[in-house]
Amino acid sequence: MPAPAVSLLLILAAYLLGSLSGSLLLGKLRGGVDIRTQGSGNAGGTNALRTQGWKFALGVVLVDVGKGALAAWLGLRFGPAGGPLPAAALGYLTAFAATVGHVWPLWHGFRGGKGVGTLLGGLLVLWPLAVPWLLGAWLLVLVASGYVGLASVLAVACLVPLAWLTQTDGACRAFAAAAALLVLFTHRGNLQRLRAGSESRFERVRLLRRRA
Repeated sequence: MPAPAVSLLLILAAYLLGSLSGSLLLGKLRGGVDIRTQGSGNAGGTNALRTQGWKFALGVVLVDVGKGALAAWLGLRFGPAGGPLPAAALGYLTAFAATVGHVWPLWHGFRGGKGVGTLLGGLLVLWPLAVPWLLGAWLLVLVASGYVGLASVLAVACLVPLAWLTQTDGACRAFAAAAALLVLFTHRGNLQRLRAGSESRFERVRLLRRRA
């Protein structure tokens, strides 16, 4: 098979892998629970925690992170020699394709999660040194504000300057920019509610609170 066709098949396989939603698969094992009908209506880990508890949410996160890691590994491992893209670039593409699949899953009516966990899985394989920075920024914003959506947007946005400061690989820089734009888009509702003052907080983790 020609190398370009192999690369396209890997990207398609990564999208289909990403379309396997952790919350919806685990929900079927829990008697047909669909968390898209509960809470915020999102199929991601935060809504899973709010509606089903931490054990269910942990399972969701493990599945969603795992499929991102697997998609990135597939691109690196099976990318054809002499193909149109270097192995690292194909790895970033397959990781991003899996994230797109998570957000718009073919198997679940194109209604999925917001993509942060799957992006994290890809980073663990492709750019592990970025993960502490991503998690650190996420935790910092979360404990300062209590807003999970805002923390996710700003944490992923931090990948852009980090890539430009530490990476000479154009594929990494492109991935960081695309990831930041995608997460900004998937959290647009959170940002609109934040502006309107109606966004939900995780008060238990919020440290900066107004004193009565």
